[in-house]
Amino acid sequence: MDATAYGHAAGEQRAIQFTGSWREYLPIAASNVLLIVVTLGVYRFWASARERRYLWSRTHVIDDTLEWTGTGREMFFGFLMVVIVLLPFFLLVQFVFPALVARGQEGAAAALTGLFYLAVLFLIGFARFRALRYRLSRSWWHGIRGGSDDPGWNFAGEWLGRNLLSVLTAFIIFPWAATRLWNARWNRMSFGPLPFRADLDSKGLKRRWALVYAAPLLMLIVGGLIAVIFGVTLFAGSGPAAEATLGLIVVAFVVLIYLAIPLATLNWYAKFYRQAAARTRLGELEFRFDATTWDWLRLFLGNVALAVGTLGFGLSYWGYRNWSFMVRHAQLYGSIDLAELTQSQTHAPRESEGFADAFDLGAI
Repeated sequence: MDATAYGHAAGEQRAIQFTGSWREYLPIAASNVLLIVVTLGVYRFWASARERRYLWSRTHVIDDTLEWTGTGREMFFGFLMVVIVLLPFFLLVQFVFPALVARGQEGAAAALTGLFYLAVLFLIGFARFRALRYRLSRSWWHGIRGGSDDPGWNFAGEWLGRNLLSVLTAFIIFPWAATRLWNARWNRMSFGPLPFRADLDSKGLKRRWALVYAAPLLMLIVGGLIAVIFGVTLFAGSGPAAEATLGLIVVAFVVLIYLAIPLATLNWYAKFYRQAAARTRLGELEFRFDATTWDWLRLFLGNVALAVGTLGFGLSYWGYRNWSFMVRHAQLYGSIDLAELTQSQTHAPRESEGFADAFDLGAI
């Protein structure tokens, strides 16, 4: 089956598209919020399963819709497993650390804290891998699912090592680390008998990462100029109008400080995901993702405005908006032979992405 025939020419049907609507999703969002409140948050696992069943069922890929087969029950038990694993770590820091400090063993307390944060960083990498593995194993298309036989421990070690190297180099090598981690995770995944293949590199990303570095330096230069002007103005004894104007400039500068670095980082990630999609394949299928920095910014600002404008209810629509955004900007090219598409033989984990949920991580 040829995915190319679905979306290359203008006006033709896209190979991947989202057919849901916010009105259709409203009863699901409203009932989920109500049940989460009534159950003091416990229902959120079942709410997540309901949301995914709807979103997957409204996502049309080539000639069939996706199907989500995960359940709230396995998500709930996945969360309990994470609590059991993480609780000893937090108890250790909560009680052992103060005891060591009280006995004058600050060095041992600092070492314990360092080991704790290393363990957390390791588990975050483990969580990212297991979340993607679980979601692929519960995503079905034509009765075929994805997954991986890799348990994720090696990827977690690689995640820890590359992120430590990024920290030690003041994040100068972060683009290199991010691209290698993307490849390492997706190259361990498959869908049916087809393996994912990712060969992303940092070419084209270094300049945008340099902008992330340039943003604070530029702010320092501008801040220095403002300080000089401010000093000269005070020394010269200018009038109230000049001082008011200078005050507005200072306020604008502070606002820019809080906006420049996030916007530069968003600009980098927009390019990263476009290149990552273009360098990832599934068999003969190729992917594209065309969301620009402005598209991402509108999504984030829209989410915030929706939550604030609805006094929090709009939070229940964030999953809907994020998923539809990803699908709208995704493109699929190439061909796939359904006759050769057999069921995946990879292990289907019984637990859900509990670690990713605990650390508030997305699958992608």
